[in-house]
Amino acid sequence: MSDRLPTYPEPYWQDTFDLPDFGTLENDESADVVIVGGGITGITAAYLLSKEGKEVVLLEANNLLNGTTGHTTAKITAQHGLIYDEFIQHFGKTKARLYYESQSEALKFIKQTINEKKLESDFKIEDAVLYATTDEYAMKLEKEYEAYKALHIDGELVDNIPFPIDVHNALSMKTQAQFHPLHYLKHLVQEVLDNGGRIYEKTTAVNIEKPEATVLTRNNKRIMCNYVLACSHFPFYEGTGFYSTRLHADRSYALAAKTNTTYPGGMYLSVDQPSRSLRSATMNGEEIVIIGGESHKTGQGKDTLEHYKALQNYADSILEKPDILYRWSAQDLITLDKLPYIGEITSSQPNVLIATGFRKWGMTNGTAAALLLKDIVLGNDNPYKRLYTPSRFYANPSLKNFLMENADVSKHLIKGKLETPSTSIEDISHDDAAVFKTNGQRKGAYKDSDGNVFVVDTTCTHMGCEVEWNHGDRTWDCPCHGSRFSYKGEVIEGPAEKPLQQHDHTILDNITSENSGY
Repeated sequence: MSDRLPTYPEPYWQDTFDLPDFGTLENDESADVVIVGGGITGITAAYLLSKEGKEVVLLEANNLLNGTTGHTTAKITAQHGLIYDEFIQHFGKTKARLYYESQSEALKFIKQTINEKKLESDFKIEDAVLYATTDEYAMKLEKEYEAYKALHIDGELVDNIPFPIDVHNALSMKTQAQFHPLHYLKHLVQEVLDNGGRIYEKTTAVNIEKPEATVLTRNNKRIMCNYVLACSHFPFYEGTGFYSTRLHADRSYALAAKTNTTYPGGMYLSVDQPSRSLRSATMNGEEIVIIGGESHKTGQGKDTLEHYKALQNYADSILEKPDILYRWSAQDLITLDKLPYIGEITSSQPNVLIATGFRKWGMTNGTAAALLLKDIVLGNDNPYKRLYTPSRFYANPSLKNFLMENADVSKHLIKGKLETPSTSIEDISHDDAAVFKTNGQRKGAYKDSDGNVFVVDTTCTHMGCEVEWNHGDRTWDCPCHGSRFSYKGEVIEGPAEKPLQQHDHTILDNITSENSGY
């Protein structure tokens, strides 16, 4: 571990936030709507529907706001990378414009809610800026600017940004915003409670029983309802939608730093790879900078700690004496065509709705999803319903990406099964992990800083791929569908619902083992 990086990952947002605990569901219940997932989508949907007089139950498998929403960079913007030129090419100008409008309406909703309720949320209007450091991506930014003009998006193409970076082109989107998402959502949670909504934590939804919409939890409790809203990042229930084959998981990384550099304003994102993101925030009345980037598929690639170190080096190069206060990572799901799936899970189950695949832009996509889900439940017209319908399939690019993603899953499934021990080791260093085989079975072991050893079966409980050790976050991550488990085997991220099998550490005695590479 770099001596300038915090020892353990913890998001800045969660360390500056407090929310009361909610109990576990202990009895069978009924409601108008059951919402599964306690992030920005689920909480906003619960707020909107309870405000309309619906009886709402919100279930969260862990704690509210402890998932992707609690690990965001919290930009509220319709500028989602190099996307509008691509959307015009694949879907046409009308759908590309609809996407922009839905994201802009989400920003407007957040702003209006904060203003009307006078919420303390560090909300600030800022321009969002994409920048290129190579000629190749400078040309792509020029094409994106042409897309802005075609879609009547307020933007400007410039040749510099206020940082010591050799920029070849930069494209701004005017009057976007940033905020502290957990402070904002804390107020919505209270409104849900005030409106009669019920919230349960440490309650994992595992299935939906038919023909009625009844949510079944891991502790065998049932909630009968008229609508189920699966807002749990990866849908806890797939029906016949085969979402495991239509989504892939990416991880990205963030640092929060105090610096002697005065931040010049704006939110910045590089379009070259590896990506780099910048924005400011306020902590105890002082300005800090949030540095993000380093995206890769979950469970794949190099030692994850190296991604944190790369961001630290970047911060050193553009900021004066950055003091790294926090480090964290986030997981995001990406659909085949990069548009979220929002709406009916299948045509045969119109009262089961999902919202997933926000492609790293959950603040606006999650809010837009909640607004659409609310309208579907209430039977209102919504101009974005067809755009986001999960049943859509565009041959270009969906077919190509479907084949590529599932070939990648097959490759990692086979690779994990064929791996054999390559090095014999006598023990494991403190705060490190190793993968080994015993009796022909692949196991993983982590030894903490006190010497305690935790052994798990490395076969993912979702579809049987072999998990890999994530050194930077001390987790076991699945390279196939993005499930993540703690070093004890507990589920952190789905689609897996069951923990990894745990073993007594004596299984390590007299075995052949292989270093994890981390």
